[in-house]
Amino acid sequence: MSAERTNKVRQFLIGMASVTLLSVACYALGDLIDYRVVALLLLVAVSVLAVLFDILPVLVSALLSAILLNIFFIEPVPHYEITDAESVLLFLVYLFIASVNAVLTNRLRKQERKNRDREEKENTIKLYNTLLNSLSHELKTPIATIIGSIDTLKEADNNIQPAQRMELLSEMEIASTRLNSQVENLLNMSRLETGTLKLKKDWCDVNELVFLIIHKLPSVDTHELIFEPDETLPLFRLDSGLMETVLNNIIHNAIRYTPKCTTIRVATAYDDNHLWLTIGDNGNGIPEREISRIFEKFYRLPNSGTGGSGLGLSIAKGFVEAHGGTVQAMSYLNRGTTFTIMIPAETSYLKSEKDDE
Repeated sequence: MSAERTNKVRQFLIGMASVTLLSVACYALGDLIDYRVVALLLLVAVSVLAVLFDILPVLVSALLSAILLNIFFIEPVPHYEITDAESVLLFLVYLFIASVNAVLTNRLRKQERKNRDREEKENTIKLYNTLLNSLSHELKTPIATIIGSIDTLKEADNNIQPAQRMELLSEMEIASTRLNSQVENLLNMSRLETGTLKLKKDWCDVNELVFLIIHKLPSVDTHELIFEPDETLPLFRLDSGLMETVLNNIIHNAIRYTPKCTTIRVATAYDDNHLWLTIGDNGNGIPEREISRIFEKFYRLPNSGTGGSGLGLSIAKGFVEAHGGTVQAMSYLNRGTTFTIMIPAETSYLKSEKDDE
């Protein structure tokens, strides 16, 4: 039996059982409930079912509720015959209202679903437009730098000075790194969205990982980068490749979007098999109304300048959550922003034991 058919059968059973049980409960109360009140309660039940289920199971439940109302609550009871005109009118009005209510509610649900689908499509188009606009700059600029440098080297191969050659090669290296970073971000986001991300955990010295990331960063002469390691930190069982991306994205984000001469601090700590990482700066901070959106895909703060695809923090959050951890941001205007990462992980003091020998 297909999943759709199984779901349909389930809706039929739940709908019929609901009105039946409600009727039994009302019948058990006897003279305490008037049949008009019972009719109202059954209408409410049908209305709730109409919100939750497809049209056919709801219509069947509405018909069943009308039959139960007739047999057990409209005189004479229990009998299917109706002896007076008022009761006949009540039965017919109830059946009409229950059926119309089911049909109209179902149509409203379909219209709401269409509106929601249309809104999702519009949001998707906006996201792709944002992505294309960002990538048009992020990819075009380094590609143009690489092509321009190559052309210069080819045209002036014999006349170019060694210093100028090294400068061009350095520009090509920076542009290539920037281009590779954007491609990696796109691939990482694709892995997160398709659910193909697989953790490759191994014992990791987090302090060494942070030192490695800082060493790999491009020149940060405009910022003061301070690392405050916890020397007693044990080894953690993590996917070091993903954690490198997490830290690199957050640190790079701080360098890119804070003013010159800003201090960026990275610190490590642990407690009860939990790794804590904090990356903070003393920049301009993020407005309170924007702080909740900074982890959204493609989102960039207003007036944040050109460049950037808006994927870095979203990917960082996804990789941290893949480890079962959390990442939070706190920011105060003109005082800076601090990202706090918490990851539960196995720990080992094997390294410390070896150092003591």
